[in-house]
Amino acid sequence: MKRRYFLLVEAQERGMGHGARGTGSARDLRNDCEPRHRGRFDFVFQASQRTRSACLVPRATLFAILLALVAPAAHAATLFTNARIHPVSSPAIENGQLLIDGDKIVAVGADLSAQAAGATRVDLQGQWLTPAFITANTVMGLTEIETVRGTVDVAEIGAVNPNARAEVAVNADSENWGVARANGVLYAHVVPQVGQGGVISGSSALVQLQGWTWEQMTVQAPVATHLMWPSTRLPPWLPAAMREEALKGAAAAREAIGKAFDDATAYAAAKKAGTLSGVDARWEALLAVLDGRQRLFVHALDLRQIREALDFAAARKLKITLVGAQDAWRLRDEIKAADVGVILHGPFALPQRRHEAYDSNYRNAAQLAEIGIRFAIASDGTPFSASLERNLPHAAGHAVGFGLSWEQGLAAITLTPAQLLGVDDRLGSLEPGKLASFVVFNGDPLEVRSKLTAAYLNGEAIDLSSRHTRLRDKFQQKYD
Repeated sequence: MKRRYFLLVEAQERGMGHGARGTGSARDLRNDCEPRHRGRFDFVFQASQRTRSACLVPRATLFAILLALVAPAAHAATLFTNARIHPVSSPAIENGQLLIDGDKIVAVGADLSAQAAGATRVDLQGQWLTPAFITANTVMGLTEIETVRGTVDVAEIGAVNPNARAEVAVNADSENWGVARANGVLYAHVVPQVGQGGVISGSSALVQLQGWTWEQMTVQAPVATHLMWPSTRLPPWLPAAMREEALKGAAAAREAIGKAFDDATAYAAAKKAGTLSGVDARWEALLAVLDGRQRLFVHALDLRQIREALDFAAARKLKITLVGAQDAWRLRDEIKAADVGVILHGPFALPQRRHEAYDSNYRNAAQLAEIGIRFAIASDGTPFSASLERNLPHAAGHAVGFGLSWEQGLAAITLTPAQLLGVDDRLGSLEPGKLASFVVFNGDPLEVRSKLTAAYLNGEAIDLSSRHTRLRDKFQQKYD
């Protein structure tokens, strides 16, 4: 039985390559080593007796060589020492240590010397170490320059688009990623929006803020389907004709929501019965929401929107999470009773009503925390705010300044968003087995004067430069 051999590319040591000492040539080698058979993944050659020993190696040997070349380098364990560690899921550790191996956390504690034999040591010199921040409501990656229409891809055409997927539209080369990374935001929940009159925008995705493509960046997709509840809250100065038109539009939007879910329910029943005449991608995308496998994120700001959203979810037995919820403090008992989580817009907005206290938005988070409602703090998810996601820890810091505990403030941008997005088994806290994604600050990370000094994504240190730092360096050089 004939042995099969592979062509060995480099044969200079035996005088077969270009410029080698022997009399053979590359042309001779190619002529003598003729392909006889193509396997699934490679060419197999049968060489002549004259050149077999010079240019060929057995299959097993070449596999071993290739495996050694393409196998990733083994990650050395790393021990971070002398840090003020805030795991979030457990009490803070003064002068603590964090041991990672590859992309996973191995241990967190006061003294890990016994477990860290042979590990590379990094002395953090008393700096603060926390989990990576997660912004839970953003259009980063879907927009770049708000005033340049060609860079804005936040919404699909049409009112009902549950089949639209945010992750496939993410621009991996956005400058906004670097700007947000520079202040500890390493994960983003990218949420599609709706156009004029739209109600269901599509499914969202959780992405990491580094990668060559959207496929590399995607951590989980889909996360949830998003419903924009229509508002009937109108300014008192609006002319009567415009007010009537706006109210008609809101009523039509509510009807569109009801019809969409009625049609999806009928589609599910027909599919179960085997009587479908064709596939409708919109209702296929809603099946996971209807049977409870996927949450519905309802964007609702004011009191009436929130109340209608809660009633809608209860009537249709849907699992929902509220997004925005500026008036959540007014309905906190109902929200608590319904066991609904909340993703709050940041506190940097005016009160909903002229008679409300100036700090009503700042105190919103603290009032929800008082009765145990799970909430995350995020931005308002507009194209304008995409370039401001770096302010996420400062938003949490302002909530802390108005009654929220510091620990709850940190959890609102780490562990709680991970829980609400369904990734708390991997992210949100510093625990053994979770991804080694964390940030290091030279002071309180919720304090605006603190500076990020290092960030690790899946165990790898990442570049903290951004368009901001490049412009700073450029003009410092110009004027120094």
